[in-house]
Amino acid sequence: MKKIAILFGGKSVEHAVSINSAKNVFQYMDRSKFSPILIYISRSGLWKMVSDFSEAKNGGGEDISIQMAPEISITCNGSKMEIDLFFPLVHGTNGEDGSLQGMLNALDFPYIGCGILGSAVNMSKLTTKKILKSSGLPVNKFISFHRSERKKITFAEVERTLGLPFMVKSANLGSSVGINKVNKASEFDFAVEEAFKFDHRLIFEEFVKGREIECAVLGNESPEASNPGEIIIAGNYEFYDFKAKYVDADAVSIKVPAVLDKETTLKIREVCTKAYVALECEDFARVDLFVTDDNDIYVNEINTIPGFTNSSMFPMMWKERGISFENLITRLIELAFNRHELLKTNNTDYFSELDN
Repeated sequence: MKKIAILFGGKSVEHAVSINSAKNVFQYMDRSKFSPILIYISRSGLWKMVSDFSEAKNGGGEDISIQMAPEISITCNGSKMEIDLFFPLVHGTNGEDGSLQGMLNALDFPYIGCGILGSAVNMSKLTTKKILKSSGLPVNKFISFHRSERKKITFAEVERTLGLPFMVKSANLGSSVGINKVNKASEFDFAVEEAFKFDHRLIFEEFVKGREIECAVLGNESPEASNPGEIIIAGNYEFYDFKAKYVDADAVSIKVPAVLDKETTLKIREVCTKAYVALECEDFARVDLFVTDDNDIYVNEINTIPGFTNSSMFPMMWKERGISFENLITRLIELAFNRHELLKTNNTDYFSELDN
């Protein structure tokens, strides 16, 4: 039976979201095929093997170490842990940005999800939009500034470029943390300072008045897109913020599949698979889009470790296509194993005159 290590928690503003995702993956993993192992990463970055989620919450568990000699291994209390595959569910910084993937790559441990490049590219909202734009895919207008340019950032310049209202975002965060909508000049400074709290770079985006649409993608050589779903936000929210996503149970309603005409649905699925490939995604991802009243489509961003909470769209959209939560997890594990086997066929040795 394959042993699957679920990595969750992490040094991230999305720590609590990660725990909720891990609970569902742990619950629905097929015990006839796989044996789950819980590895909790604390808010300070310490790794612990825990027996359950309450032990993680209470600071318990057994210390985990990486041993580099005489072989590369992960140990717990001095004993080697048998792990066949990692399932990273650390959302956001230090988990979804390529850093965790880089460590697992260097140690030659197989894992589910995007590799270093795809993770890093998609974590950066700015890099994502640049690549999508250069690939001919539809994105709204945007500009970006580094913290060192703070004195140059003016409301007048942003308004002139993007119009009103516009969005202000930390460039490398998820779950709508560090995001504000600016409708007037008096809201500008707060939004800028809030974005800079969480990142050294911020991005201003043209506000798109449209429907919040999401689409799930699975696969590698021939990725497949689900039917799109829609997030319908209550009238007292100006956009899909953190509270609406995770705190207020009455903030949104979810429609899967979204009520769209056939042509728009097919176009969304096509755009999403093209974006998935252009942004170096692997195994799975969720594409977030806006669709206007005129059925214009704009890709907003891609989440390379989408949520697996009870309110998460990714598993819902595949359930609509006939794939249960349990079977979805199995599919992801199989995709990761197959991709790792393919990677092992790459030659990592090159002998030349320099070796003599």
